[in-house]
Amino acid sequence: MTQRKRLSNTPSSSQSKRQSVSFVAQEEEDDITFTQPSNTQVQKGLEKLSAAQVDQKTAEVVQYFLVKDQKKVPIRRADLVKHVVKEYRNIYPEIIKRAARTFDQVFGLKLVEIDTKYHLYILVNKLEAAEGDSPINTPANPKMGLLFVILSVVFMKGGAVRENLIWNTLKKLGADPGEKHDEFGDVKKVVTDEFVRQRYLEYVRIPHTEPVEHEFRWGQRAEIEVSKAKILEFMGQLHEQDPQSWSQQYREAHSIPTSSQPSTSSQR
Repeated sequence: MTQRKRLSNTPSSSQSKRQSVSFVAQEEEDDITFTQPSNTQVQKGLEKLSAAQVDQKTAEVVQYFLVKDQKKVPIRRADLVKHVVKEYRNIYPEIIKRAARTFDQVFGLKLVEIDTKYHLYILVNKLEAAEGDSPINTPANPKMGLLFVILSVVFMKGGAVRENLIWNTLKKLGADPGEKHDEFGDVKKVVTDEFVRQRYLEYVRIPHTEPVEHEFRWGQRAEIEVSKAKILEFMGQLHEQDPQSWSQQYREAHSIPTSSQPSTSSQR
């Protein structure tokens, strides 16, 4: 029988709230020091640099993205400028444009800015996206399986679900947020910290609740990477039901994406 032990230091709702607020505040503070250069400024900056210098800096940016993307945490423009671009910030748009072209032509990846307010970037498999399929159709490992379950519940319940429903669902599946799990460790931390930072989930406080309650929604990365059609197909198999019987979810899962999807590059 699987051995688990009760967690005595599981973060409280108030602690989770403070962590979320602190994370957002940090993003706002770190990015205000950088102003996107104009086309004229970029052109003047390029005139002072050799082609080799620009190529080298672009290569450094590409390498930075590839390393950071392994953890699936979105790359922040503020970190990119501070740690990699540095003194080349006056040609930042050109560097990002060239990096996006390298990902496209060399790696088959698409550089996507998923948050235009905080300027967060992710890499998406371009070939799968072009074929109309999502990179995540079925969970590839246990942790992604945990995420898949949560996204399924949120999708089937209309896009926003109170956290208690999620915790009760996971508990029934043997992943109790109040216990240490052999595979996931601190389940609640994985869900409210790791998945949120990766932008697979949003963990939002529900106004005017006492004690404080939160709800889960799909995050920006999930909207791009996860196939709602596959989730509906999975639910149909689970309940032995035709996916089309959930008419609202079926329409959403098979709707054509609009032009409001996050875009690539940094022509901003």
